Amino acid sequence: MKFSRLSLLVLLLFVLAAAATVLAARTPPLLDPTVALVLRWLFLAALAWMAVKRRSLTFWIVVSMFVGAELGNDYPALAVNLKVLSDIFLRLVKTIIAPLVFATLVVGIAGHADLKQVGRMGIKALVYFEIVTTFALFIGLAAINLSKAGMGINRSGIAADTEQLQTVEQSTSDIILHIFPENIAKSVANGEVLQVVVFAIIFAIGLAMVHQKHRQPLLTVTESLSEVMFKFTNVVMYFAPIGVGGAIAYTVGKMGFAPLLNAFQLLLTLYAALIAFVLLVLLPVALIARLPIKRIVTAIAEPVSIAFATTSSEAALPRAMEAMESVGVPRRIVAFVMPTGYSFNLDGTTLYLSLAAVFVAQAAGVELTLGQQLVMVFTLMLTSKGVAGVPRASLVILLATVASFNLPAWPVFIILGIDALMDMARTAVNVAGNCLASAVVARWEGEFIDDYVAPDPVIDLAETDSALAARPMH
Repeated sequence: MKFSRLSLLVLLLFVLAAAATVLAARTPPLLDPTVALVLRWLFLAALAWMAVKRRSLTFWIVVSMFVGAELGNDYPALAVNLKVLSDIFLRLVKTIIAPLVFATLVVGIAGHADLKQVGRMGIKALVYFEIVTTFALFIGLAAINLSKAGMGINRSGIAADTEQLQTVEQSTSDIILHIFPENIAKSVANGEVLQVVVFAIIFAIGLAMVHQKHRQPLLTVTESLSEVMFKFTNVVMYFAPIGVGGAIAYTVGKMGFAPLLNAFQLLLTLYAALIAFVLLVLLPVALIARLPIKRIVTAIAEPVSIAFATTSSEAALPRAMEAMESVGVPRRIVAFVMPTGYSFNLDGTTLYLSLAAVFVAQAAGVELTLGQQLVMVFTLMLTSKGVAGVPRASLVILLATVASFNLPAWPVFIILGIDALMDMARTAVNVAGNCLASAVVARWEGEFIDDYVAPDPVIDLAETDSALAARPMH
């Protein structure tokens, strides 16, 4: 059976299963519920076979979400015991957090010690990055507080199984003091992400200040640790479909399908917020900088499409750099701003994390003040630096942060079920934001070439060949 025929079969079984389920759910039922049950499992079997053919982790996560939901609906007594699978996955993810955050931040800061030589351009780029990501953060907060996508989930079935936020009164000095570590091993053991971040930043600044012969060995070690943790994350993510399936089965078995409806409401909120960010922030920035918007949009369409399809910012980086050079941004500015932006200018990811963190609090029934929300999302913004190239790294960061704020983890698994659809949009916005950043910095430096005409590589090659042919033979 060809892949296209298999897709058609899956679609047909889905339609039949959905129609049969609706008919069986009528009062009185118009169809035997057993028929609907058989059709649903036939659909799931065909979907699993499609996943085997595709060999895609993202597709397997989608399949596991469907299977988990069906198990939770048909066999709730069995499904609630599958929570152990999501707990295993959660424990594996938690082991990643401290070394990944430490290594990526140290490499991101100490590895860019040449910012002192780059000077003015580096400062301008970093100022621009932080201003724009802050706008993204606030738009995300506004969107989730308006839509209240996490509200209304009935938590009575899991109240005894999940940790709840400890309502401890803290003074301003307590909150500030809690940011700074007294013992880094204790901070790692307790999952205090913000304290690990503070330690990593100060450590990286100290590393950047020492002589090259002392800095380079330690930087090499942290780069190796960073690469190993990226691979570690990839290995752990192979367990993601099982963890997600167990989490969804447990959630549906305990609470029904209501949380999944909230998840799709969150998805719509994210897309609306990202569109608002592009129209209200990126477009005005381009207009203020007097950039040729039509040319830039045309140039970045391909790399943004690559990012959307692959959910990888790094996959789009080479083509994005070429695209920005083609519209008049000097190569030295593109080469500095875009890779740096992959660590410090994650507009789409910042917006997503602010949405997701507040969604978790809403789903858990925890009222967060604006101040608490800001502390949480600024923590997310700091910890997300440097992990743009890691698939589903935002899950690691989100789980770490909600745990450090003593929020339950189960809403994160609801989000993970639709994370692939969310990842496409936020990654595309990340790439578009970094492309625009390089053009803005070039304009700010007075080096943007308005009437730049990209050379034709075929003509260049012909001219080079002609020049070589014209040289006298020796």
